[in-house]
Amino acid sequence: MWSGTWVAERLGVELNGDERLPGLLGLALRRNPRRAHLLVSNVLGKHVPQRPSVVRGAGYDLGVRVRELLGDEEAARAVVLGYAETATGLGHSVADGVGLAPYLHSTRRPVAGVAPAGGFEESHSHATSHLLLPEDPRLLAGEGPLVLVDDEFSTGNTVLNTIRDLHERYPRSRYVIVALVDMRTPEDRARLTAFAAEIGARVDLLTMAAGTVALPADVLQKGQELVTRYESEATTASAGPAATDPTGPGAADLAGPAPTGLPAPDGPAAGAGVADLAGPAPTRPSAPGGPAAADPAAAPGGPAVTGPATASGGLGVPAPRAPRHKPVRVPLDWPEGVPDGGRHGFTPEHRARLEAALPDMAARLAEALRPAGPRVLVLGFEELMYAPLRLGTELELAGLDVSYSTTTRSPVLAVDDPGYAIRTRLVFPAHDTPADGPGERYAYNVAGAGFDAVVAVVDSAADTPELHAPDGLLAQLAAHVPHVVLAVVPSYVPSPAVDSVPSAAPGSVSSPAVDSIPSAVPRNHLPAPATEAPERSSMLPEPLRGPAFSSYAPDEVGWLLQDLSDVELEAPTEEREEAIQSGGAHYAESLPVEYQPSAQYQELFHAALATSSARIARAVGTVTETVLAERAGRRPVLVSLARAGTPVGVLMRRWAQARHGLDLPHYAVSIVRGRGIDANALRWLAAHHDPADVVFVDGWTGKGAITRELTDAIEEFEAKEGITGFDPEIAVLADPGSCVRTYGTREDFLIPSACLNSTVSGLISRTVLRADLVGPDDFHGGKFYRELAGSDVSNDFLDAVAARFDEVGAAVDTEVKELLAADRTPTWEGWAAVERISEEYGIHDVNLVKPGVGETTRVLLRRVPWKILAQRGAGADLAHVRLLAEQRGVPVEEVDELPYTCVGLIHPQYTRGATGADGKAVISQ
Repeated sequence: MWSGTWVAERLGVELNGDERLPGLLGLALRRNPRRAHLLVSNVLGKHVPQRPSVVRGAGYDLGVRVRELLGDEEAARAVVLGYAETATGLGHSVADGVGLAPYLHSTRRPVAGVAPAGGFEESHSHATSHLLLPEDPRLLAGEGPLVLVDDEFSTGNTVLNTIRDLHERYPRSRYVIVALVDMRTPEDRARLTAFAAEIGARVDLLTMAAGTVALPADVLQKGQELVTRYESEATTASAGPAATDPTGPGAADLAGPAPTGLPAPDGPAAGAGVADLAGPAPTRPSAPGGPAAADPAAAPGGPAVTGPATASGGLGVPAPRAPRHKPVRVPLDWPEGVPDGGRHGFTPEHRARLEAALPDMAARLAEALRPAGPRVLVLGFEELMYAPLRLGTELELAGLDVSYSTTTRSPVLAVDDPGYAIRTRLVFPAHDTPADGPGERYAYNVAGAGFDAVVAVVDSAADTPELHAPDGLLAQLAAHVPHVVLAVVPSYVPSPAVDSVPSAAPGSVSSPAVDSIPSAVPRNHLPAPATEAPERSSMLPEPLRGPAFSSYAPDEVGWLLQDLSDVELEAPTEEREEAIQSGGAHYAESLPVEYQPSAQYQELFHAALATSSARIARAVGTVTETVLAERAGRRPVLVSLARAGTPVGVLMRRWAQARHGLDLPHYAVSIVRGRGIDANALRWLAAHHDPADVVFVDGWTGKGAITRELTDAIEEFEAKEGITGFDPEIAVLADPGSCVRTYGTREDFLIPSACLNSTVSGLISRTVLRADLVGPDDFHGGKFYRELAGSDVSNDFLDAVAARFDEVGAAVDTEVKELLAADRTPTWEGWAAVERISEEYGIHDVNLVKPGVGETTRVLLRRVPWKILAQRGAGADLAHVRLLAEQRGVPVEEVDELPYTCVGLIHPQYTRGATGADGKAVISQ
């Protein structure tokens, strides 16, 4: 039976339109002076328990459609905004589907120290005022598309109010409205079209289904009369002397404030990760159907469960019972720094960190649920919808029979009839000290639904004595569900703003703090700079991600760089070399012109990749397994040294996913010889991760200059900043110079990613550090060469290597076992060889000696090479080196007893006069 039949028959309400509507929506009644009927969604996870995968899938699929509509570049500039309270989880799931955009939801909970960036009214809601509280208002100030998400699009008033308020302050050219259902009248549709024309913006709409609600003229009056009559009958039926006796035995004794000696909220748990929340359960009623069972209110002070009279006039609510088990608290070990939801902003980086932590958190819950039966309800709390939803999806993946819903402020009439959407109602006091004062809160369709266990998920602001009170939520649940588990998510507290932002009353938008760039706002979401540049901010943006910055997928790597793509930084190789060697410029202050490989060279790359992919896969597996073994019990955070280390970091991340199901965070940072590592990137990492978990990753070692640079830079950073814990050890694919302890191999062989520049590194330049572009509070810079997309082989390289992971698995296991037992202390023999070569060839500068296949390739691609030393008898690993040397007129000299396959020598006394008319380097004399 359709769960809207009861209302339709009594009020004459009809749903017309898409045939999917009856499966998506039911109908109920509520006491609301603006709108009596309520469209009850079956896939929202608010009033009707539903499988978490169905709830998240509905929003996620809509988000995928948004991304397809906008395209990746625009999607990466977008912001997704969800509406409190019902659409906070839906909006977050839409943002997950978009994948590239940060998420924010409106809220009715003011937060001390956070000034509203705007507000608006929801005309038909029971609680109308919405606040927008991003950690920094500039999240809303970008020019990219704004995606607005609500559960239903009924009149369009709420969305119009939002757009109107924000557009006055932050005009943009495109809006996308997303809803589960579009139930507007033709007049409302025409009004939105006219509004879009008025503001000069494009407004798109995406929904799962569309239709209209046919309402008789007297529907509001008749609806209110029905609500009054049935609530009155329910009150009369449940009244009795015991209902007002505060001293009698009953459910009031079943739950209360945590007893003495138990951990405080968020405190450590006793025993095996679970803390008791209540004392011993009282004796159950002597016989089913006795006084305590017959009347849901008969237990003095007990659970306030209402299920007003059914169509036949009887009470349709299962009686409360004494709980079979005491409620328990399970500490989640929520990842530090990850917001509990989108109230203050939630970025793709936050999502990646949460995804990585979910399996462990769900495992803790699953362990606590082992004594229970198979049917589990995960119950969220008002606006806190996304965190419990994701815990529910993870428990579902673990094989549990899970449903999901959330408590709500919305008062809805409960009628125990299969043709009505809200069949039972638990009533309990608000437990998060709401700004509008105390009041009732509700959980629908929980009592009598046959659940064996319920996991109540609240944030720490709501873990109050009211939650544990005799008439609180835990007591209500314990009276109807055998097992009750409490999980508390820490309420996210935004960092104090650098500059205060004027408060804005609901319905207005305040001016943003123009010189504050928050950690929650990616730079590509910030507005264009003003004519007068603002002061630099000490608050750093989120990492840049593809496809807006780099051709890598957004989850493969986050670049802790600033985007300098529009700045002209390239200079001819010969001019750069003269300036560098004369001391007039540092190599990081400009970029070489990107080398465009010939057809012959591209063939060499693909041939090398085909022959060496298994060898590289083995080295990737070896170094990744070594990192994991050395950090057993911890989750490494991969930090690659841009840009040579970045493809290796991506491959290590893929190995960990494929072999262990681990989703390791991965970032790329800049390190510059003679200038050190980007200190702002280290600050960002320390703010978002435990520095002890950071593993620096590079492609290979040459003589070990960067290894030493990193060690010195970390020591200086820790002394200056007082932030400790970073390990300067570098994990590399190849360590021919014997400079590090963690490596995939110590052979000097061709790594195809060294053959090319940006076209094998996500189309990203080498990093830039120049005082007029990079201020004291900025990340180092880099460029995204979008124009080279036709030549990009970055993902071809990754895919070719990852395809060989399975076949090298056994060899990797053997090699790692041997490595872990071996003495891997660096000998620095590579550095000694470089010093010897520098003196033997009269160079007297180790920085001009570049050992190894990778470094030699860089010399030929970026610098002015003098000559190439090649190990006598070296074969295919040097084919590309010989080709590049031939193209640049550089001699290749074969030598014996060379510890590397080859060494590139930069011209030691270079001026432009030292080149021939064709610009090639001089021939060695």
